[in-house]
Amino acid sequence: MNETLTATHEARPMNEENGKTIFGFWIYLMTDLIMFAALFATYAVLHDNTFGGPGPEQLFDLNGVLFETLVLLTSSFTCGLAMLAARNGNKNQTMGWFIATFVLGTGFLALEAAEFVRLIASGSGPQASAFLSAFFTLVGTHGLHIMVGLLWMFVSLVQIKRKGLTPFVNSKLSRLALFWHFLDLVWIFIFTIVYLMGIAI
Repeated sequence: MNETLTATHEARPMNEENGKTIFGFWIYLMTDLIMFAALFATYAVLHDNTFGGPGPEQLFDLNGVLFETLVLLTSSFTCGLAMLAARNGNKNQTMGWFIATFVLGTGFLALEAAEFVRLIASGSGPQASAFLSAFFTLVGTHGLHIMVGLLWMFVSLVQIKRKGLTPFVNSKLSRLALFWHFLDLVWIFIFTIVYLMGIAI
């Protein structure tokens, strides 16, 4: 009887702490959303300011960006499979799907970096025009978030390996998955507004 009461009192603070952590993480995502909204607004204002230089239709490789998009969306799918495996308590499958997500995310980041290198090498770096400054800032900020997500994923894989799928680890994995899906959503807007609309206009 006393042991049951003690366990209940111990579980309640843990649940309260977990609830506060999740609430705080949602607040972080909302602030991140506001930041990206500001970057999108800045890009929308500056995307015509090429100062006589090349615009989106001359600079962007839509086929390459489409491949990037498919890679990132596939990583979102594998991330979802990893979370299903985690909820089922399957450690090996969870690690396997997160490793696949990590590889795909790294591939996406490498493709994005290659695009930046290509643009800078051709003289179309962020200093060339207001349009390019806005482009590099928006897409680069997303790439920086991908890098943070990959670091977080690597640390999570180490924790899964060492500690297993404990409630604490699963809680962190849920927030990681939410963050990763959020980045996929942001990229869909980047792909649509920056690349598709940029070339169409």
